[in-house]
Amino acid sequence: MVPGLALLDELVEQGQMPEHLVWFQSGRPVELSVLAQLEQRLGEGCTVERVTLELEPLGGGAPSPARTLRRLVPEVLRARRALRRAGSQVVVGLGGFTSAPAGLAARSLGIPLALLEINAAPGRATRLLGPLAKEVWHAVEATCPEGRAAGRHRVTGAPVSPRFARAATPSRAAREALGLAPGAPVLAVLGGSQGAGGLNAFLRAITPRLSAAGVQVVHQVGPGRLDESADDSRGYTAKEYIEDVPALLAAADLVLCRGGASTLAEVGAVGVPSWVVPYPHHADQHQAHNARALGDGTRVVPEDQLEASGEELLHLLSADGAAQLARMRAHLGSQVPADAARTQCERLRRLAGLA
Repeated sequence: MVPGLALLDELVEQGQMPEHLVWFQSGRPVELSVLAQLEQRLGEGCTVERVTLELEPLGGGAPSPARTLRRLVPEVLRARRALRRAGSQVVVGLGGFTSAPAGLAARSLGIPLALLEINAAPGRATRLLGPLAKEVWHAVEATCPEGRAAGRHRVTGAPVSPRFARAATPSRAAREALGLAPGAPVLAVLGGSQGAGGLNAFLRAITPRLSAAGVQVVHQVGPGRLDESADDSRGYTAKEYIEDVPALLAAADLVLCRGGASTLAEVGAVGVPSWVVPYPHHADQHQAHNARALGDGTRVVPEDQLEASGEELLHLLSADGAAQLARMRAHLGSQVPADAARTQCERLRRLAGLA
C-alpha cells in the first residue's frame, strides 16, 4: 500500500492528480486503517472508488490453492467491471495477492499494466504477472533479469512520498513538533503496520536502560498491542500506529525496525541509520535481502541475537557512537536514489498515453 500512496503523493505534488482512481483492496482491517485518509490525501478533483477483491483471507496470509481456484475468476470479473466503469488508462500492481486478479483483468481489457517489485527478492506477483506487464519497475538491481534493464524491466529505486526529505542531521524542528527534547538522542522503533512481537519484547527489556541513558524512544507497537509496550519510563512513548512517519524519521538518530521494503525505502530516503531485525519466518528471507541492499547505512540483527546486542545499541546512541552514526547517515545519502517516485510517475503517464 505504502508505495502506491507514495506515487499518488508525487502526482499530487506535480499537479497531475488522476481524475478517477480505482484502488483494489483486500479488505483487511490494517489496510482499511492505512487507507482511511485516502480521499483527503488526494483532495478535491479526484474521485476514489475502492473495490474489495476477496482473494486472500481477511486475517491475512496466503490464500489456499482451493480458495485461489474458487475465487480467482469471480474476482477477475469484478476487477474488469470496475476498470471498464472507470475508463482506466493504466494499472499499477503493487504486489500481494490482490494484484493477481487486477493485473489479469487489465491484461484482458488491453489496459497497460506496470508492476512494482519493491523487495530485494522477487515476489509471486512479479513472477506471475511479469510476462503480462508492459513494464516492471525494480527497487533494486538484484531482482532485475540480467541484460534486460533497458527493456520492459527498469531499475528505478523504491518510491517514497515527497514528504520524506533527506537530512544531514536529525531535525530539531521535527523533534519539537513531536514533543521531543531537541538535545537528547531519539530511537524510532517501527515494527511494521502490524507491529512486531520480537521488537516489542526487546523494548520492554531495554527501555529502562535507554531511559537511564537519556535516550528518547518512540515505539510503534502495532494495532491492539499496547499491552506489549514497555512500562512507563521517562522519554518513552508507545503508539499503536504512527501517522507522521516522515517527521519521526527526520527526528531520529537511529531506527530499529523490521525489513519491509517500504519502511527501508523511507529510511533510506531520509538517510537515517537503521538496525534491521528481519522477520525470521519468511521462506525467502526477503527482509534480510532488503536490508543488505542499503549497505553500510544499516546493520542486520537476527531476532535471536537482538537481546545480546543491547549493549551495542546503547553505545551507538551515546556520545561515543555519534561518529559511527554520522558515517552510516553519509553512506545512505549517497546510496539511495531520491527520484524513484518521479521516474515512475513519468513512466505512468507514458503508459497511459498522456506524455
